[in-house]
Amino acid sequence: MRIWNASALFLATLIFLLLLRSDTIYGGGNMEVSSAAFKDKGKIPVQYFTPGAGGQNLSVPLIWKNVPPGTKSFALSIIDIHPVAQSWVHWLVINIPLQVTSLEEGASRSRMPAGSKELVNSFGEIGYGGPQPPKGTGSHPYVVTVYALSVDRLDLRADALLPEFKKALEGKVTGSAAITGMYGR
Repeated sequence: MRIWNASALFLATLIFLLLLRSDTIYGGGNMEVSSAAFKDKGKIPVQYFTPGAGGQNLSVPLIWKNVPPGTKSFALSIIDIHPVAQSWVHWLVINIPLQVTSLEEGASRSRMPAGSKELVNSFGEIGYGGPQPPKGTGSHPYVVTVYALSVDRLDLRADALLPEFKKALEGKVTGSAAITGMYGR
């Protein structure tokens, strides 16, 4: 019978927990993103809409996993790709630290992870701007994408537009995952 001393047991437990955390974040599959608020291709609930559409403009909760090795930070976009919307930006975030793998409901503007930076949306405001599609234009797809990046940070002004955001990502994406929420009025 082998007897473990307290130091060996502590070290074995620490190694096990690190391996468990590594499997959770750096999984063997493709990177995934999900939201507790809606399923992929599902309807976005009303509290995430702008007040003009009857909502509270709460940013959607998100969680991501299976981060590719070599990732040093994350970026996020929510874009309405409906032809009428013409790639309307609802949320751009850069410099989300590597250890962060989720954003809670309503995090925008008040509870963002330290070091992250929210950029201007197409409403002209910094942070999240919820769905508010023009009436009668049908259901709009809001594509939520989390990008795993090979750099610790991106240097963009807060008023950087979508083309600048995309250009800053070029050659730095180690992986990405997307889900789509739907809404129309």
